[in-house]
Amino acid sequence: MSASALSAKIARRIGAEGPLPVAAFMAIALYDPELGYYATRRPIGAGGDFVTAPEISQIFGELVGLWCALMWQRIGCPDPVILAELGPGSGVLAADLLRAAAAIPEFRRAIRLHLVEVSPILRIEQQRRLAMADPHLHTRIEDLPDGPILLVANEFLDALPIRQLVRRGRHWRERMVALDQEGHLAFVDGPESPALSLLVPEALRETAPAGAVFEICPSALALATALGARLKCQPGAALFIDYGRFPSSTGSSLRAVRHHQPVGALDAPGEADLSADVDFATFAAAAGGAGAEAHGPVPQGRFLENLGALPRLAALSARALPAQRQRLESGLERLLEPKQMGILFKVMALTAAGLPAPPGFDRPD
Repeated sequence: MSASALSAKIARRIGAEGPLPVAAFMAIALYDPELGYYATRRPIGAGGDFVTAPEISQIFGELVGLWCALMWQRIGCPDPVILAELGPGSGVLAADLLRAAAAIPEFRRAIRLHLVEVSPILRIEQQRRLAMADPHLHTRIEDLPDGPILLVANEFLDALPIRQLVRRGRHWRERMVALDQEGHLAFVDGPESPALSLLVPEALRETAPAGAVFEICPSALALATALGARLKCQPGAALFIDYGRFPSSTGSSLRAVRHHQPVGALDAPGEADLSADVDFATFAAAAGGAGAEAHGPVPQGRFLENLGALPRLAALSARALPAQRQRLESGLERLLEPKQMGILFKVMALTAAGLPAPPGFDRPD
């Protein structure tokens, strides 16, 4: 099916129900079971729309595996332990993680791999790549079983639908998606609402200028709350790696990417990846309010260096051919360098309250 088919479906819904909140538009564009982005295509890699850190360097997944092993030891070496990945993509991160975990046989034997993935295309690829690990595949986070857990999510939160609130006059309004006079999708502002204003942090509510945009991700806050409550009662830890903001701030971050190039957010629903910055401060506050402790965020480059990225590069390079060595060096440079992904991407961990800072975390920025 084409983007025009999904655009027409969205237009019919707007015609029947009125303008849609941005979050509802994103949910349809990304997750419609028949025409949505994740239902119809393989988004990752040179032939897709974007590339993530695990595809850039094997060291990324190996160090995440090391982090999980160290956290497993800190929570008492439970056997079994649920190792869950949210949005595992092609399965490369999990494969690299498990290979690193094999260096600690007791940890590897304790792992029960659980993957949460909405894309039927990617689920097939994950099942093939990770068959030897006997993964349990889920479409909902709520289906993860109880028990000690180590959870990893790389570039997961940024794909969750966001609400956009716009300051107009004294109060804030919700940004909506409507139809213009030609029947094309267009952004409009909903009615002014004192209740919506209360969703904006007090520090920004009254000081933001006219036209300022504040973004809320209800799904991310629900996840943080659920994980916080779980970690209050059960051993475990969660690691989130994504691009985003800290502290909270205003500004529209909704973006669309198609074939590795930016496009308009409303131009090609179902054909382009949609994402938005993660608000790490509100995510941490939600998790903390439910009983967990948030660590970070720290820049991705510092996190990986703290875990030993450079010694691992040296070890791999020592037995690599020149062409392989060049790929290893350039890949890790892309992940570490401040002008590339080293600062743009941030890392946050959730643990039970009272534990020391997890490996890789020194101080928040």
